[in-house]
Amino acid sequence: MRVIGVIPARWDSRRLPAKALADIGGLPMVAWVHRRAAAATSLNEVIVATDDARIVDAVEASGGRAVWTRADHVSGTDRVWEAVSELEADVIVNVQGDEPLLDPRVIDAVVAPLVRDAGLDVVTAAAPLVGDPDVASVVKVVCDHQGDALYFSRARVPHAGPWLHHLGLYAFRRAALRSFVSRAPGPLEESERLEQLRLLEHGERVRVVRVAAAGPSVDTPADLEAVRAIVDRDGLVPEFF
Repeated sequence: MRVIGVIPARWDSRRLPAKALADIGGLPMVAWVHRRAAAATSLNEVIVATDDARIVDAVEASGGRAVWTRADHVSGTDRVWEAVSELEADVIVNVQGDEPLLDPRVIDAVVAPLVRDAGLDVVTAAAPLVGDPDVASVVKVVCDHQGDALYFSRARVPHAGPWLHHLGLYAFRRAALRSFVSRAPGPLEESERLEQLRLLEHGERVRVVRVAAAGPSVDTPADLEAVRAIVDRDGLVPEFF
């Protein structure tokens, strides 16, 4: 089984322009994500899928591989598929480009069920929610007794908790990813603004692996400063916590 990790990294970012190249401890954020993902033992290769020469240059300067993709993709998942559509890969892991302190063991945990169970096509991850469940940027997931997703929402679900914080990391079998990007968004996806609901609306089974904690993501200047503070405080380097 050949497993490729793909980090979608576009130049345009509404709340934090050019955040892929935001400096963290002397390296751009995209390089941190690439090196953290490359530490996952389950991945045969990690590539960055981007629409901008500056990101390509930054990735290659830090020892990584970047591939060109179109600038008009509506989602990171579409960008991931373009990047791997001509490559040999049995499983593709969509790694979010805004998590510079990503724990590579989370990637391994998401890939493992696909290795063990031929009946699974899509796996993602969740962690116990820390903080306010009403914050709309924190996506919650509700699971059945087998650990498969019942629903994803930005709302407080279940109403009284406990809540699971959905992590935006997905492992797809190749055919499942191809099928996903070929389908149009449905009403639930459009209402919640969550593309993973496209899978559930089409009856796809999504296994949710529970991990200990969610790492910090960077979406705003305040988030970036918080990550920089962690790196400075703990003396972190890109390859290791």
